[in-house]
Amino acid sequence: MIRLIRLPEVMDRVGMSRSTIYLYIQRGLFPSPVKIGGRSVAWNSEEIDSWIQAKLSDGSKLCELPH
Repeated sequence: MIRLIRLPEVMDRVGMSRSTIYLYIQRGLFPSPVKIGGRSVAWNSEEIDSWIQAKLSDGSKLCELPH
C-alpha cells in the first residue's frame, strides 16, 4: 500500500531543509512530489525510503550536492 507523506515528514526523514529538497528536485536528484490538491503535494514514502537507502549504500552524505 502506498503511503503519501507531507513535506515536514520528508524533511524529518532526510534531514534536509525545504529549500534543499526543492533544489535537489530541480536538479533531478530527489523524488518529485505528487499533487494531492490545489496547492498541496506529498511524496510516496517508498520512494523516499529508496532514495535514503541508495544514498546510504553508495556512501554518499544525504545532503551533499555533487560537483
